[in-house]
Amino acid sequence: MLTVIAEIRTRPGAHHRQAVLDEFKKIIPVVLAEAGCHGYAPMVDSATGLAFQTSAPDSIVMVEQWASAEHLKAHLETPHMLGFRDAVKGDVLDTTIRILESGV
Repeated sequence: MLTVIAEIRTRPGAHHRQAVLDEFKKIIPVVLAEAGCHGYAPMVDSATGLAFQTSAPDSIVMVEQWASAEHLKAHLETPHMLGFRDAVKGDVLDTTIRILESGV
């Protein structure tokens, strides 16, 4: 099982982040139905007020779980993901992707 942590840095301004989140809402059910997908959730910082928290208001952290690298690769090539990338290209500055496996 692979866990993917993708940080999507959007252009400054809440409307850019919201535009990306709105596009995620459209594809989440389709992605969750893909073979090998065990989780797909866009996450944003919680306004906890805790002093030790690091926040990035122009960032979305995707937490994904995939059965294998092959399933993840197939996901990235689906028509809905190609359409998603095209729809958000004006709102996204960059994306950093970590692909993790259990360390113990």
